[in-house]
Amino acid sequence: MSRIETVVGRDAPARTLALSLTLGALALALFLPPLSEGLPAAAQRALIVTLITIVLWTAEVLEPGVTALLSVALLALTGAAGSMRGSLQGFANPVPYFLVGVLTMGVAVVRSGLAERLARTILERARGRSLAVYLQLVAAFPVLTFVLPSATTRSGILIHIYDEVFTLAAVPRGADIAKAVMLALSSINRLASTALLTGGITPVMSAAIIGGMSWTGWFALMAVPYYTILLLGGLLTWALYRGGFTRGLPAPRRELRPLSGAEWRTIAVILGASALWLTDAVHHLDPALPALLAFVALLTPRFGPLVWADLERGVGWANVFVIAVSISLAHVLGTSGAAGWLARLLVGGLPTLGDRPLATIILLMLGATLLRALVPNIAGFLALALPLAISVGREAGLNPLVCALVVMMTGDAVVYYPAQSASALVIYERGHVSAAEMLRFGLWMTLVGWVAIVLVALPWWALIGEPLVTR
Repeated sequence: MSRIETVVGRDAPARTLALSLTLGALALALFLPPLSEGLPAAAQRALIVTLITIVLWTAEVLEPGVTALLSVALLALTGAAGSMRGSLQGFANPVPYFLVGVLTMGVAVVRSGLAERLARTILERARGRSLAVYLQLVAAFPVLTFVLPSATTRSGILIHIYDEVFTLAAVPRGADIAKAVMLALSSINRLASTALLTGGITPVMSAAIIGGMSWTGWFALMAVPYYTILLLGGLLTWALYRGGFTRGLPAPRRELRPLSGAEWRTIAVILGASALWLTDAVHHLDPALPALLAFVALLTPRFGPLVWADLERGVGWANVFVIAVSISLAHVLGTSGAAGWLARLLVGGLPTLGDRPLATIILLMLGATLLRALVPNIAGFLALALPLAISVGREAGLNPLVCALVVMMTGDAVVYYPAQSASALVIYERGHVSAAEMLRFGLWMTLVGWVAIVLVALPWWALIGEPLVTR
């Protein structure tokens, strides 16, 4: 069952009541006076619209794409964005178009026959053991990152392969083993990317804000902490869904046919895009450009395996709307002053704890967690939180680099609702896990991230010459 069918199949009166109450609360909140002297009316309305959008996304009151477009309308109607053009800022961002290219790669993997071939190989090597399928996937994340650095790209391709695995093995949609695999793809998969400076928006943007980071320097700092969180996240997923790992999976008949021309060309296009992503330090192309070039190649007659009709159902177009609107929300929160006010509120008093460095770090993690829950876009979160963390570190006599990395890891280790991550959206659209299940897993991963930061990251950074206390 698709995500749309799941939402439509719910009790319509209950959904109507929930939507009415949510929008009613929004209407009443718009007449509230500013809660603080430093919070302009437009900023307060931006916060209210963002909060309402997050509630609708998480509660699945509406289909996610509908909620996204409702958010655009509310940003314009309330004056939070200043104009309709301001509420559509996310649609001018390259990220939605990067997502279209990545999703198209996934569809091509299916249409060319690669997905079924790889699914049969996975089942054959698992020898009927669900746990082996899961372990193969988690172990592959760090390796695949060096070939496909973007977590969204890996998710967009692997989701089709593992969907084929479950189809061949007659695993029902939403079974525990399927939930474990999909949550690993949506949450743990991302962690392997951030360990590399070329792994996506989070490391690139964080390194740019911090400054002075080389590829090897970043890997030395982040590999041990991030691979630890990846391992702990894998164990957490196993613990939450261990009942599903007892399920036997029938191994399909092995196919000995050689790779077809369509499969070879699909592999060539994917590897070509990956080569451009991995060498972006040389050519400085935006990641969306290789994705769009791959999109065109895969739809070129007599070369690519796709025609436009394949994309009408194969690409989750709602994902594009959700990602674009999450960027619009982050933009409006920033331009209205709401994000700065919120960030100062959450971490503004931390320098007073300079004589207790660990307490400062814990409060930084708490403030970053709350800010991450309210800011759907990771780029928006990093743009707000990292400069503040660096300032807190300097004023408190702590290592600014460590403070910034703590905040980055706190926000990057979690996904509370699908709109916070393009890779999570790709998984969510398949219907194996609900928004509530993603939220529960995100809360558990918050604890995992905190533990890894305090017990692994801080000692590791001190060991390699970046201690928390600098004076």
